[in-house]
Amino acid sequence: MWCLLFLVTESCKPSVGGKYNKGSRLHKAWYGSPLLGRRQVVVCKRHGKGGCPELSSGYRMTVEQAKNSQPKKQTPGIPPIDDSLLSSRPRRNRKTEAIRSLVRETILLPQHLVYPIFIHADSYVKPISSMPDCHVHSIPSLLEQVELAHQWGVQNVILFPKIDASLKSNTADECYNPNGLVPRAIHEIKRKFPQVMVWTDIALDPYSSMGHDGIVGDIVQGNQKQTVILNDETVEQLCRQALCHAAAGADVVAPSDMMDGRVGAIRRSLDAHGYSYVSICSYTAKYASSFYGPFRDALESAPADMPGVPKDKKTYQMDPGNAWEACREMELDEHEGADMLMVKPGLPYLDIIRLMREHTTLPIVVYQVSGEYAMIKAAAQQGWLDEKQCVLESLLCFRRAGANAILTYFAKDAAKWLVEEQGIARK
Repeated sequence: MWCLLFLVTESCKPSVGGKYNKGSRLHKAWYGSPLLGRRQVVVCKRHGKGGCPELSSGYRMTVEQAKNSQPKKQTPGIPPIDDSLLSSRPRRNRKTEAIRSLVRETILLPQHLVYPIFIHADSYVKPISSMPDCHVHSIPSLLEQVELAHQWGVQNVILFPKIDASLKSNTADECYNPNGLVPRAIHEIKRKFPQVMVWTDIALDPYSSMGHDGIVGDIVQGNQKQTVILNDETVEQLCRQALCHAAAGADVVAPSDMMDGRVGAIRRSLDAHGYSYVSICSYTAKYASSFYGPFRDALESAPADMPGVPKDKKTYQMDPGNAWEACREMELDEHEGADMLMVKPGLPYLDIIRLMREHTTLPIVVYQVSGEYAMIKAAAQQGWLDEKQCVLESLLCFRRAGANAILTYFAKDAAKWLVEEQGIARK
């Protein structure tokens, strides 16, 4: 005859049940959370309160044994806490700021930030309506921004030019003009702030009359003509652009075009012309994202609305649904000679940062793009978010995900907040 077991309180009111296990021929009793910390008695339906002889000694408890155990005082209706289950209390490591800072796994410092600055050849400063508190700067204003950022510990800046429409062409030849806007800006920064590292964007879209990162052209496949972004012809122009910026004094060139093979071609060109010390930060995983809108507004670099011109950049920028493709691009860029690898955009792609961090020893850079900036700014202006706290949290999350450096339009303000509010020393 099988036994039916109950877990009951001393008053023998059934509360949690158990059944004979046919497979193992052992009695099972569940000591569930509804009775946590209360005196419990195993009672066999067949053998009564004295305990079932078939039960192992580990499960047998008579009424007398239960009476000898002393229950803790408890508030009626609230089960007491069982101290044996709380020998580890994680909150002890959060009890004071001194302890929290001692055990903090990730830190954010001003020197982790790269400041993107928009520039143009005009003498005035132009506000960007979709990016509150961001402007397109003249060269004198650019120098003021570099100085302010450097005072708070930001040691790296990256330049993005707004080129006059009269200088644009499909082949973007203005991108390697030695007297152009970017080379002049590099000269001025390095003359006044030689310790600041100057990064430059290597891509054709600011200079392109088509608004694309590469040259637009036709190819013929069979009897069919197709308008595409020409890869190899674009790479040649990118090499000329990188050489121009290196000659002007750029410390880091950052190809953002996503053309195949451009990192290796740029590395070979730089080395062949004596610029082996110039670093390459490749936009390794640049996604065809909808978060770039305000940036394109600032530089007027969106794809042209013209017959035959591709309407988007999906044939060269990555599909947002793909992750492992980022690893493929990463392996190619690393093999071709990249010094740093970038993920763009940032917050929606924390998983890609982590994935790349786990598969390379190279530094990982992330770009908190214009759309991310605009969202935080807009919410803060409405009073929905605390701007400073959200900015610092988002930047810390990039670091936690595995980023070594962060391009952010908040760089100057974030560095100031870190120095003033958290007592971080300037560098």
